Amino acid sequence: MVDTVDLKIIESLKVNSRTSFVEIGKQVGLSPSSVRERVQKLEDTEVIKGYNVQLDNRKLGFGLEVFIMFKLFSGKLKIFCEQLEQFPEIGEVFRITGTHNIFMKVILVDQLHLQQFIDRLLLYGEPTTHLILSDLKNL
Repeated sequence: MVDTVDLKIIESLKVNSRTSFVEIGKQVGLSPSSVRERVQKLEDTEVIKGYNVQLDNRKLGFGLEVFIMFKLFSGKLKIFCEQLEQFPEIGEVFRITGTHNIFMKVILVDQLHLQQFIDRLLLYGEPTTHLILSDLKNL
């Protein structure tokens, strides 16, 4: 279903999803309309599920990013999942294997906000918090 040209188009979009079809066409040797058709097919088949914006959270007033490993209390998984919308600070959340069953990346204003966030989590389980110092891939 996906060929090498599609993979090149995907790689170009991963670098910058706003790259024009003209520019991608130059990179892969296709006309802009052919690139558009291929991208549309990748979207229709949900190979490309969507596009997103990368934000500088510090410039938005959120100076603290943390990873939280979370061990839910027995019987609390369904309740916690139903309440996720009540935690807008959670940027990403995954159910995982191991001692902790939830892994999340959380975006917060400061340490006081972190303390308040943890206090809310304590109703559901035991969090272990790790402050993010830097993103080594994007230095």
